[in-house]
Amino acid sequence: MLLCDRYGDMAVSNAVGSNVFDILVCLGLPWFIQTAIIHPGSHVNVISKGLIYSTLSLFSTVIFLVLATHANGWKLDRKFGAVLMVWYLLFITLASLYELNVFGIFHPPDCDSIY
Repeated sequence: MLLCDRYGDMAVSNAVGSNVFDILVCLGLPWFIQTAIIHPGSHVNVISKGLIYSTLSLFSTVIFLVLATHANGWKLDRKFGAVLMVWYLLFITLASLYELNVFGIFHPPDCDSIY
């Protein structure tokens, strides 16, 4: 076993842990501050399609990573790296198209503009 072979577990754990952190802490902490400190007893209405899209995107990435790693025999190799890079390009392309309102008007302009 090569010395660097032992760090594959760390890479996968970091990727999964990062998404879990993004979903749970980066959403939970602001909502907790809003409802417990700024306006105690209030609640936050979640009706944003953007929030739903972002949460589902992160969740699907974690699921894909686990399933793809399992399908590859729990090995990190060149083929698996290429698959993950293609998945990321697909993810970032869809996220950009979403932000540009290609799939519908999810982000109306904040102010009037001639552009």
